[in-house]
Amino acid sequence: MALKAGIVGLHNVGKSTLFNCLSSAKAQAANFPFCTIDAQLGQITVPDERLNKLAELVHPGRIVPATCDIVDIAGLVKGASKGEGLGNQFLGNIRETDAIIHVLRCFDNDNIVHVDGSVDPVRDKEIIDIELQLKDLETVENRIKRVEKQARVGGDKQAKLEYDVLIQYKDALEAGKSARTVVFETEDEQQIAKNLFLLTSKPVLYVCNVDEASAANGNKHVEAVREAIKDENAELLIISAQTESEIASLDSYEEKQMFLEDMGLSESGCDRLIKAIYNLLTLQTFITAGEMEVKAWTFRKGWKAPQCAGVIHTDFEKGFIRAEVIKYDDYIQYGSEAAVKEAGKMSVEGKEYVVQDGDIMHFRFNV
Repeated sequence: MALKAGIVGLHNVGKSTLFNCLSSAKAQAANFPFCTIDAQLGQITVPDERLNKLAELVHPGRIVPATCDIVDIAGLVKGASKGEGLGNQFLGNIRETDAIIHVLRCFDNDNIVHVDGSVDPVRDKEIIDIELQLKDLETVENRIKRVEKQARVGGDKQAKLEYDVLIQYKDALEAGKSARTVVFETEDEQQIAKNLFLLTSKPVLYVCNVDEASAANGNKHVEAVREAIKDENAELLIISAQTESEIASLDSYEEKQMFLEDMGLSESGCDRLIKAIYNLLTLQTFITAGEMEVKAWTFRKGWKAPQCAGVIHTDFEKGFIRAEVIKYDDYIQYGSEAAVKEAGKMSVEGKEYVVQDGDIMHFRFNV
């Protein structure tokens, strides 16, 4: 699955530093506005210790973890919805993403310029929220003009349903709320909402970029953000991007773990962020394990066996017959596929089986 998360924020909040930690790509990071002009794409590896444990049993030729694309999007300025700064480019790049990682500066440092002269993450958040909401409002109002007559006069039921969805969005956006705060009950409404591709309907993770001393427990800026988003359908994560950069530069795993322990953390902020992105996108992982490779495959929570088979190859989904499923814990307990089968712990599932995170799968198909 080709999925993409976009890192957004005002200038000099730590977006590019965070991107560099997450990705093998290296965005330019400097202390002045418009340092990042073009969106830069990188690929992140999803940490999953299960793959290593399976590899110890299977001894495969290689381990292939799941990945997700991440894009560092140019910083936004007030008026972006009207094309100010790099507004049109910024908004276009966001539209292409599946989720938004909104980085907020939650640290004080007189040596790093803030585009608005002072540190206030709630204000910074609202600047971007307003610009995205204004663009969405423009989209909604333009769509209302197209369907309103059909909805009111023409007796078109589908147009009426779309009009009702648009009005709910319009009311929310005019009240300064993002589209994701509007909840629709029926599948038809949800599909119409999805087809609008509104910027503020995308799932969002607020990343509070703090100093090293605040990496474990946060600070007053983080608490202000937490209060500001309490009524949003959004997640919050605390990270020290500069510290993550230092951790990434260390050579050995042991050195990194010692660094984290000294900070009172059990895992790096980058690992926590990647897992949070997966959770934000309602993604899970199934695994294939054999002598050639142990590989993680990404799917959306709730998918059934044929859909997951299609992640490997479309022919697997078209000709799906059945799935042989071993639970991860059973594989670890018994030590091999043969031992699992002998213990009667491998199940054979049909088209209605809902795949679970960590399932070890083998698909039977015929094309």
